[in-house]
Amino acid sequence: MCGLAGYLGSGVLPDDVLTRMTRRLAHRGPDDERYYRDGPVALGFRRLSIIDVAGSPQPMSTPDGELTCVFNGEIYNFASVRRTLTARGHAFRTNGDTEVLLYAYREYGEGMLGHLQGMFAFALWDRPAQRLFLARDHLGVKPLYYHWDGSTLVFGSELKALLVHPRLPREIDPLAVEDYFAYGYVPEPRSIFRGVFKLSPGCTLTQKRGEPASEPIEYWDVPFNTGASPTEQEAGEELIGRLRESVKLRLISDVPLGAFLSGGVDSSAVVAMMAGLAAEPVVTCSISFGDPAFNESAYARTVAERYRTQHHVEQVDPEDFSLVDRLATMYDEPFADSSAIPTYRVCELARKTVKVALSGDGGDESFGGYRRYRWHVNEERVRSPLPLQLRQPVFGLLGWLYPKADWAPRVFRAKSTLEALARGSVEAYFHSVSVLHDGMRRELFNERFRSELQGYAAVEVLKRHAARAPSDHPLSFVQYLDLKTYLVGDINTKVDRASMAHSLEVREPLMDHPLVEWMSSLPPAFKLRNGQGKVLLKKALEPFLPPEILYRPKMGFAVPLAQWFRGPLREPVRKAVLGPVLAETGWFDMNYLRRLVEDHQAGRSDYGTPLWTLLMFESFLRNVMGAQVTHEARAVGD
Repeated sequence: MCGLAGYLGSGVLPDDVLTRMTRRLAHRGPDDERYYRDGPVALGFRRLSIIDVAGSPQPMSTPDGELTCVFNGEIYNFASVRRTLTARGHAFRTNGDTEVLLYAYREYGEGMLGHLQGMFAFALWDRPAQRLFLARDHLGVKPLYYHWDGSTLVFGSELKALLVHPRLPREIDPLAVEDYFAYGYVPEPRSIFRGVFKLSPGCTLTQKRGEPASEPIEYWDVPFNTGASPTEQEAGEELIGRLRESVKLRLISDVPLGAFLSGGVDSSAVVAMMAGLAAEPVVTCSISFGDPAFNESAYARTVAERYRTQHHVEQVDPEDFSLVDRLATMYDEPFADSSAIPTYRVCELARKTVKVALSGDGGDESFGGYRRYRWHVNEERVRSPLPLQLRQPVFGLLGWLYPKADWAPRVFRAKSTLEALARGSVEAYFHSVSVLHDGMRRELFNERFRSELQGYAAVEVLKRHAARAPSDHPLSFVQYLDLKTYLVGDINTKVDRASMAHSLEVREPLMDHPLVEWMSSLPPAFKLRNGQGKVLLKKALEPFLPPEILYRPKMGFAVPLAQWFRGPLREPVRKAVLGPVLAETGWFDMNYLRRLVEDHQAGRSDYGTPLWTLLMFESFLRNVMGAQVTHEARAVGD
């Protein structure tokens, strides 16, 4: 994993702009720093050496100087692509995957992406055509931000690199703020800054010198094409073969390699496959919590003992909230997934012994593991036979009459279920994934900010993807929505920034795009049946993992927010949420914020997640926007 930055455009810029942009990414690549300049284009690179450590410097050019590339990530099938290109007459000078990108472009043009299997974000300068080609991997494992100011295209691996550029606007986008308080992150392609975008997964952007701004083009999407179905036994056997091959490709490394092991099904499956492929004991890393409600370390130890791994465990301090401000500078934009804290800590632990770690991320989305999938499918059985015109008044009234019981387990919260049945499918799923639902956001923002939204609502993000969903089956439908939003904007963002903060490369076998394509083609009943998720995966793994790993309740990777905000973080959260930083934006109803804090701290309601979301937004304003907070905040809406 590495960091890249650059720009293409007209106008004279100080010589140190590219250097300062690139050095903001030093944590992503501590091993080397190099630059390329050619008239209107400038490319900078920070390298984390993983493959062909002594060779493959970047930016890398072909011997004739026609093509130059900077590349963050790994092309796992580079050896087979290289053999094909060699047979077609291309001569290679290095043993790495960067040079494969150059000659794949020369051979296939922009169609090269159909030959690649990996995680990547790259920029390739085609000098004869005076054209810059940007691309991001199929599932958005690696990030790429960009901005067009009318004459210059600026891009980089993280926002912090772009913020150095003197032509970049630093105005917060109110639509992104609405998105953030709904999802807990800012979904692609928007960023927190107006006019700054993330290149969406499975997309390219080609910009020719001197021409108007180009639009991204999608080269891949999850198909969800269900054809001739294998038997469940046949599918299980094929799944193990595909999973083993995906892990095998990700074991190629010239530096020490290990794995995260939470004790959940997905990470345990990855470790089981690694153990069967590796000649030496696998290095595994786990985080434990003092609170048994959040602690999976005993399950991780069970798997580690079964496969005789070199297991490392570190307990997270139950008062480990020192990272709050550090997280804001890591993510560069508001990010409210509190599991970023243990993710940061497990990456910190892993980096003590390895430079590459495999993880189990992406399994829930493809295999149907989230509990909300079960809830959605069950609700759809009731929704689908009844027209919306009937459901809205009937279930809406019942939901209004039924007493609120946020304190109870979801199965007993009939009010939430009745309200969900009154909504359309997209709106209901949006409600289930929202960190602050529509009603809360209406109270959160004041009238001035709501007018700035001009009728925009965050549900539009899901509606946009729903309009292109390749399947209308309730399970496949919400899996598709998560693959386009939550997986990319939350999971991948969290892991990329946390790992890169420690110069650690994390590889995701369950996000192998051929595996994801194949899983999407299988019948939904292979994934969710009789209230049980990951049906096929768990059955296929029975020879490899014990029942207490496969069939225990899902725990997740959470932190005890509710307790923190009533205990050790009681005063800090009060000062942050009710203090001057949020108040001076002129966006929030401060009386509502006070009610959230007081009701939570008095134990009347659990507002742990909304308060964390506000805390992280306040930290972003202080630590990223700095002295610009008041000026820029007031600019929005004036």
